Amino acid sequence: MSITKILTAVALVASVAGCMQTDGERALAGAAAGAIIADATDNNALTGAAIGGLAGATCDDLNIPGCRRGY
Repeated sequence: MSITKILTAVALVASVAGCMQTDGERALAGAAAGAIIADATDNNALTGAAIGGLAGATCDDLNIPGCRRGY
């Protein structure tokens, strides 16, 4: 897959990440993004989903810009 498609997918997911209200929503979005990016780069989609889900669930606790608490 071309680098343009990968960067586009990352940009789209990042733009939606700030709209997520709960850890569960962010975890699901992160898992989906991780699986898509891993598959696009010929890596294991399950591993990508696990890493993306973990990153999505903890991004507000780690004070990552663009990730906010829903309360």
